[in-house]
Amino acid sequence: MRAVIFDLDGTLINSAPDIGTSLNHVLAADGLAPVTMEELHAMIGDGAKVLLERGFAARGAQAEPRHLAAFLAHYGENAVVETVPYPGIVAALEALTAAGHKLAVCTNKPIAPTQHILAALGLDKYFAYVTGGDSTPYRKPDPRHLAAALEGAGGGAAVMIGDHENDIKAAAGLGIPSIFAAWGYSAAQGDQTAREASELPDLIAEMG
Repeated sequence: MRAVIFDLDGTLINSAPDIGTSLNHVLAADGLAPVTMEELHAMIGDGAKVLLERGFAARGAQAEPRHLAAFLAHYGENAVVETVPYPGIVAALEALTAAGHKLAVCTNKPIAPTQHILAALGLDKYFAYVTGGDSTPYRKPDPRHLAAALEGAGGGAAVMIGDHENDIKAAAGLGIPSIFAAWGYSAAQGDQTAREASELPDLIAEMG
């Protein structure tokens, strides 16, 4: 049995449409053009503050604290309008739970919307522990963020599953294997690659 630690955005859930709506809402309030979905994918992965910085920079402007506050307020009310689990995720979580693995989430997204989304989508019941980008002083790729998730899940052998280089780097820094979620938003090179979520139970079973 292992602790199986998941990233959230781009791994468990496709949240880009709702993230983009909230980002573009804030940009529009300052008279700036919206970002495209392609642009947005490259901006996701380092938390809300960095997302806003990247979004405004892409439009030749600078994000301010008021923009972050406005984004979080809008997103907090609209985080599960179009957001859904990726195909095969629920079945994979069911299989991993049945196999006796303890599951956790380690995301750079703030903890409040993370918990709200997991509960709204009925995914919270699968996870023994959830840590967000503001849950500790550290965020991925800092392995101490991942270490907090592993400790919360009970410790022991573990594997990190994510779609971003931050996930892969955090796992390497902690000395645990990683599986790159190829269905997500970015490109990275994990110890193994899952093309679809349905492949995860077998890949993890093969680790022993």
